[in-house]
Amino acid sequence: MKRRAWLTLGAVVLGGGGIVTYAVASPSGDHGATGQAKRSPKVYDLTLKGAETGKAELPQTDTKQFSLLGVTWDSATKRLHGTAQVRTHSLKSGEWSAWRDLEVNADPLEDPKERATTRGASEPLWVGPSDGVQVQVVRKNGTTSSNLPKGLSVSLVDPGVVTEAETKAEPAAYVAGTVAETSASPTDSVSPSDSTSAVPTNSASAPASPSDSASTSASPSATTPTAPTTPPARPSTVPQPPIVSRAGWGADESRSPDPSEYNDDVKAVFVHHTDTAVDYTCDQSAAQVRSIYLYHTSPKKDANGKVIEEAWNDVGYNFLVDKCGTIFEGRKGGVDQPVLGAHTYGSNRESTGIAVLGTYTTTGASNAALASVARIAAWKLGQYGADPAGTVQLTAGASQANYSHTSFVAGNKYTFNRISGHRDGYATECPGNSLYAQLPTIRAWAAGPVQGLKVASVTGATLSGSTYYTKGGITVKWSATTPTSLIKNFQLLVDGNAVATASGTATSAAATLAAGKHTVAVRAVHQSGKTTTTAAMNVAAETTAPTFTTTPKLALRGGTVNTTAVPVTLSWKATDDTALRSVELLSPTTATFGPTTTSSSRTTKSGTASTWSMRANDYAGNSRTSSPSYTPLILQESSAVKSGSWTTRSSSSYLGGKSYSSGSKGASLTWTFTGRSAAWVVSRASTSGQAYVYVDGTKVATVDLKSSATQYRQAIWTKTWSSSAKHTVKIVVVGTSGRPTITTDGLVYIK
Repeated sequence: MKRRAWLTLGAVVLGGGGIVTYAVASPSGDHGATGQAKRSPKVYDLTLKGAETGKAELPQTDTKQFSLLGVTWDSATKRLHGTAQVRTHSLKSGEWSAWRDLEVNADPLEDPKERATTRGASEPLWVGPSDGVQVQVVRKNGTTSSNLPKGLSVSLVDPGVVTEAETKAEPAAYVAGTVAETSASPTDSVSPSDSTSAVPTNSASAPASPSDSASTSASPSATTPTAPTTPPARPSTVPQPPIVSRAGWGADESRSPDPSEYNDDVKAVFVHHTDTAVDYTCDQSAAQVRSIYLYHTSPKKDANGKVIEEAWNDVGYNFLVDKCGTIFEGRKGGVDQPVLGAHTYGSNRESTGIAVLGTYTTTGASNAALASVARIAAWKLGQYGADPAGTVQLTAGASQANYSHTSFVAGNKYTFNRISGHRDGYATECPGNSLYAQLPTIRAWAAGPVQGLKVASVTGATLSGSTYYTKGGITVKWSATTPTSLIKNFQLLVDGNAVATASGTATSAAATLAAGKHTVAVRAVHQSGKTTTTAAMNVAAETTAPTFTTTPKLALRGGTVNTTAVPVTLSWKATDDTALRSVELLSPTTATFGPTTTSSSRTTKSGTASTWSMRANDYAGNSRTSSPSYTPLILQESSAVKSGSWTTRSSSSYLGGKSYSSGSKGASLTWTFTGRSAAWVVSRASTSGQAYVYVDGTKVATVDLKSSATQYRQAIWTKTWSSSAKHTVKIVVVGTSGRPTITTDGLVYIK
């Protein structure tokens, strides 16, 4: 069974014995397992006391649920020269907040007659679901002279639950307050200014919805004014961004009965902040906008519900933007029209106003919010052919000075940026130092071209020097700092021509290049049509594989010889018609070499054929493989033809466990083999002598086997031919004086 909403009145004691009536929240509906029942928006006024002492206050007071508040006073002709601070009691945490300042230097109404009949007000402050408030207002210089405006009160706004999205959200936890009752003073009262009566309603009657409230809400006039003729919408140079309509955020149009007024055009955009908290969640944004609307449009009533001070006819801003980038329609009259707003005193007649929800004095607005401000500003200015990055002459509507003390005289013209801050036109800190510092970014994003465009990578191609090489297919990735929502598209250019077009949200595009040399670049098209292009990249497309001008070859080299590790040199030469990248050894082991390397020292197993497979790669990705096979063989000394006297020696240090030694001059050993490389293997010591080496009957070397340290199985002399053939190698003992003996361990050749 559903429960109806009602309002219970009570009282709380103030300092000095005074009391003030307060409102206590009661259940507003049956939520069920999840979500919230619809609840009508309401506004309550709590009177502040003690203004005659230069300080007005309201102690900690339990109230009905509210989410936004502001301080108001009797007449907009009066300014509050002082400090207004509030604390609130959170429904969610059950804790009191710290003191927070209210912005009391709000823009006055431009029409003096309206100022005389309309209440004065601070800027509203969004505090989130709350059920208690404490307020203090102190005169600026702290004196006790009674210069605070009369009729000071705090307006508490409950945005209610209006939209379908809000009914699906979880409600804030309700925390009941306990207040001691006392007798009430007739002068201390709460004035509900809402779409329903403050008197408890019959529980059989449903609470009024926003659309039902026209018959119960206060209106400045008894009759509905005739709606003005809406001028035809002008096309813009850029697309209209998505905008949440007034119906979408739950505007009660009965609160704004007066017809819309229109300017001739939009010459400039003024950026504001709402000076509310930034710790809201974006699902609260619609309620926050609705609360600001309720605050601006709620008149002040006496205890009998009679309007004693008029409110604004509508929300002052033309558009509002939350930190997630959602754009809300503000003042009614048509988003595509030059609606007269009430946001920048002295400049409303030639501009539109965009407010970012939150306070941006020390913290900047989110990129999502900046992007949406840029989009709406570009669209509105684009309707009148104005460059968002340019300047314009505006006619001052009032004599005053702005935040930087620039004086304006009504009727004179002054230069403004097309996108300006509120402080540029009025003496206020709005839109906060941080958001004001972000205005150049907003202008750049709104005007174009796309900022920060650069190529991040090119896949399918490899960079060498200043040129990319590819077989043909490439994918270019890019990045930009301008938000994608302001980008029309990206184009991949080959030799200056667009070969692929991608959406503004894309980050890459692919193309297939014909063989040859090309230039490749990325062009970004801003929503304004302005373009920016990256520096052209040189790209060569080719499909010709590298070649081995010298097939991989194996040659014996000096070093220690084992049956499992014969020292060899692997040599090759590879070339490419464009750019050789690397040469890889694939087997019998693996290694990668640079394009200029042509040899490598390796080892191989004797007696076993090994395939030496190598692959040459170019920067385009083409490759060629060469895989010759070689077999190192060991010829023991016993297989040689002997001449002269030789002695056999046995030791595990020798190849095969044996070796020949001779100190006889002229003694010789001759091996015959068919191969392309040979190495004589010996043992060396400090007493070792010398030997002559003959190849195919010709003396080619005199080799000294002497070594300071004893070494076994040493390949001391090598010879390599260009091709495999039958050869003889003969070694002859020199008979060196004092050390005639040599010890030979055989011959190794490559078959």
